Amino acid sequence: MKNNGIQKIYSLLGIGRRANLIRTGDFAALESVKKGSSYLVICSEDASENTQKKFKDKCNYYDVELIVIGEKEELGKAVGKELVAVVSVNDSDFADAIMNSYRKIT
Repeated sequence: MKNNGIQKIYSLLGIGRRANLIRTGDFAALESVKKGSSYLVICSEDASENTQKKFKDKCNYYDVELIVIGEKEELGKAVGKELVAVVSVNDSDFADAIMNSYRKIT
């Protein structure tokens, strides 16, 4: 069941990429958080400790939801790139859909 939930999140991220609702990568995601356009940040479990801490701190400060899930390779594949450590979701309804899927697996 947990694996199906993660796959659903990856599918949603792929849709979000095609609909231009997400930003990928450390710099772009951080920029979205600081500008207030991010509603959710997804960080991979195998991102560096510094990256995870940076996004935990920034998301906490800017009141943005953060989840840590999957690996860089899986996140990258979901959004059509090779490796992605961080994804910012920049649409509230889309972020809610991903969070609903995430809550089902946690």
